[in-house]
Amino acid sequence: MKLLVIALTSASLLVLAGCGSTNSALAQKNQTVEYYRIFDIKATASKQSIAKAASKGMARNVNNVSEAMPIPISGEIPETPGRLTIVNPLAGNPQLAALAAGGGGSLGLRMASCEGASWTARGERVVSDYNSTKLTACLFQYKDGFHLDLYAVLVKKTGGLFQLSRSMADAVVGTPEEWTERTLLDIVRSIHSETGAEITLLEAQPEISGTPWLDGGKPLDQLK
Repeated sequence: MKLLVIALTSASLLVLAGCGSTNSALAQKNQTVEYYRIFDIKATASKQSIAKAASKGMARNVNNVSEAMPIPISGEIPETPGRLTIVNPLAGNPQLAALAAGGGGSLGLRMASCEGASWTARGERVVSDYNSTKLTACLFQYKDGFHLDLYAVLVKKTGGLFQLSRSMADAVVGTPEEWTERTLLDIVRSIHSETGAEITLLEAQPEISGTPWLDGGKPLDQLK
């Protein structure tokens, strides 16, 4: 298999060299994509049960998960749900922020803050050395139910000598974007299957259509 990949890569480079596209094809780039999802959850289950189900779904695709269920400052359940906020830890240092932005890494440094959440979780999915996804989940309880806010940052390498082998692998197991979508959806699927909650998508970037968290798990090629 390795010999086949090398042979195909060499053949592709020869073709590109003939059409004057070698330099652009060999230029390796780091691409960063942000995702967020906000779901409304109506359920008779407790926040502990919702959080346990979310944790189970997250663990299917994410490693090194760290979770917290803070003791609420006020014993009263708020009328309206909280919301995650996106912060840049370098905002107070203009020189480092400018350096990161110049290197194309400004998005990768942004973080989600879950101030006021009933449960929070952070984890990362790393695939080899060419893509990784960092994920934050925030569960906010309010009078009529819960909001689940999800934020993910996908960083992947494109181009370069190994792009052909990456593309071949993606064709077999799914692209990094498809796996990020699946990771986000599996959290919501787990909540639905474990608690029977009524779940509605309120906001999404990139947009998704339908209710794929109700299908029990669509194939990756249907998550595009």
